[in-house]
Amino acid sequence: MTSVSHDPPTSVSEDPPTSVPRDPRPSAPSPTLPFAEKLLTVPPPIEVAGRWIKRYHVTSDPAGIAPEVEEAAYAILPGLLPPPDGTPPATFVVLHRGGDDGAYLNAYSWVWDNVLHFRGAAAGQPVLGCPDDDPSHFVTTDRPWIGCVWELPPILHERDAWVRHVLTRRAPEVPSLDAYLTDSLPAGTTGDRS
Repeated sequence: MTSVSHDPPTSVSEDPPTSVPRDPRPSAPSPTLPFAEKLLTVPPPIEVAGRWIKRYHVTSDPAGIAPEVEEAAYAILPGLLPPPDGTPPATFVVLHRGGDDGAYLNAYSWVWDNVLHFRGAAAGQPVLGCPDDDPSHFVTTDRPWIGCVWELPPILHERDAWVRHVLTRRAPEVPSLDAYLTDSLPAGTTGDRS
C-alpha cells in the first residue's frame, strides 16, 4: 500500500516578495453598471474653418447633449482640424457626453485622399489632463486613443460613404462631397446595427 503524506507544502524560497513598479498610465474606470448602448443622434453638417463637418452625438440622456457642452466642443474644433491638402475638406466628429462629468470630442478628418486624421479633446475628466470636472471646459488631448465603444460606430459607415461618394467615382463623374455630406449613419443607438 502506498502512503500519502499530509504534510503542508514547503516554500521553495523565503525571499520577501518584490514590489512591482506602478503602471504610469491612468487606471481604467471600473464599471459600476452593466454595459448599455447609448443614444446616437445626427445633427446636420456645419462648416468650420473651411471644412464640412458631419456630426454625431452620443449620450444616454434622451434630452441630448446640453447646449453649453455642445457650444464649447465646437468652439475648440478648429484647433483639431488639419490644414488643407487638396483632399475634399470633410471631417466627421463624435461628441460624446459620458455618464459622469466627462465629455469627449473626436474629430476624424479626411486627408491625403483616403486617410483619416484624428485629434481629440476632452472636458470634465482630470485623468485625461482636464483642469477640472466642468463638462464644457474642453482641452485637447495627446493620447493616441481614437474612441471608446460608444464612439466607434460611425467610423465604418463614414469609411464606406467616403469610398462610395468620393473615391469610386469614374470619369466623367467627379467626387461628390455633397452626396458624402448627406450620407450619415442613421440616428438610433450606438449598437445593434448588424
